[in-house]
Amino acid sequence: MMNIQRLQQEKIAKSLKHFPVVAILGARQVGKTTLAKSIATSLGTGKSVYLDLENPADATKLNEAQIYFADHADKLIIVDEIQLAPHLFPLLRSVVDAKRKNGRFLILGSASQDLINKSSQSLAGRIFYHELPSLSVFEIGFENLDRLWLQGGFPDAYLSRNIDLAANWTAAFVKTFLERDLGMLGFRLSPTLMRRVWTMLAHNHGSTPNYSALGNALDVSHNTIRHWIDAFADTYMLRILQPWAGNVGKRLVKSPKIYLRDSGILHHLLRIFSKDELLSNPVLGASWEGFVIEQIAAVAPENTEMFFYRTATGNEIDLLIQVPKKGLRAVEIKRSLAPTLGKGFYHVLETVAPHKAFVVYSGKERYRISQDVAAIPLHELASVFD
Repeated sequence: MMNIQRLQQEKIAKSLKHFPVVAILGARQVGKTTLAKSIATSLGTGKSVYLDLENPADATKLNEAQIYFADHADKLIIVDEIQLAPHLFPLLRSVVDAKRKNGRFLILGSASQDLINKSSQSLAGRIFYHELPSLSVFEIGFENLDRLWLQGGFPDAYLSRNIDLAANWTAAFVKTFLERDLGMLGFRLSPTLMRRVWTMLAHNHGSTPNYSALGNALDVSHNTIRHWIDAFADTYMLRILQPWAGNVGKRLVKSPKIYLRDSGILHHLLRIFSKDELLSNPVLGASWEGFVIEQIAAVAPENTEMFFYRTATGNEIDLLIQVPKKGLRAVEIKRSLAPTLGKGFYHVLETVAPHKAFVVYSGKERYRISQDVAAIPLHELASVFD
């Protein structure tokens, strides 16, 4: 299998030098284990140990976890699927406090930081969290952009030899996620029902969902729909983009926008199995928008926050990005070689007054649309954060 250098590896290695515990969080099958083992290899032979809590033999080694940790105090201890053993968190805190040493534990989890925090003792000041997204175009090369967009960024799907094999892998992943993974992560939900919910969310990709309408379609309350959406978000299947609330003088849309985080899963649920089918499908623009948002998130600095902006009268911008120490960025996303902007976009710019404004489009050259707005191709996304 092709070896892909992940953008997060250098950041995680740096964090291990400054924190006793470092966490890699992300979706199932997104490459956390491969990345952790690559980091272990870089340390040298005998400098680390790896435990997979889904493996009964490894889980048994931690029946007396304090003894095990003491016996391997000179090594980086990697614990995979940490959410399966929440009882370890108080012990991690105790071990760290007894002898402060950076780079002691690397823990991997398939549930969100908020979800893990609910079942753990506070490790504030002792732990640094990294989210590992699916593969980005910056990792696999821009010549492979269409393949990544169509097949998705899960390594096994992307690396499949053809679209049919990628579709088979994605179908198996969706089935396993619904029938096994959600339950293992603490969500006791019907796989059949959750597939219907997931598919309905795919049809609402890039929009502000009507919770009541979704609830009526499934004969449940809008609060139940919100709970189910949170379950997909907590397991990194869904991105919930909150509305910008920085200007209280405007009547702004208050509901969030939702995006399936992996374009391959989106296309699978919508029965899109070729580029021609995608290009002729009404979801084309929304699919591209969500794909670009994930590429932006992949290169965003730590603690960057992303929002969308829409007024009750329909003026909107796809993304407002709050960049630490550098201010606000406005980003519009267009699946076009010659993007145009309406008056509503410029009205929002006047209201929000971002430090920089961009249109990300599907061409290859950078140019100015106006004095304050630059059109940039995908390969220049990093310039959004300059």
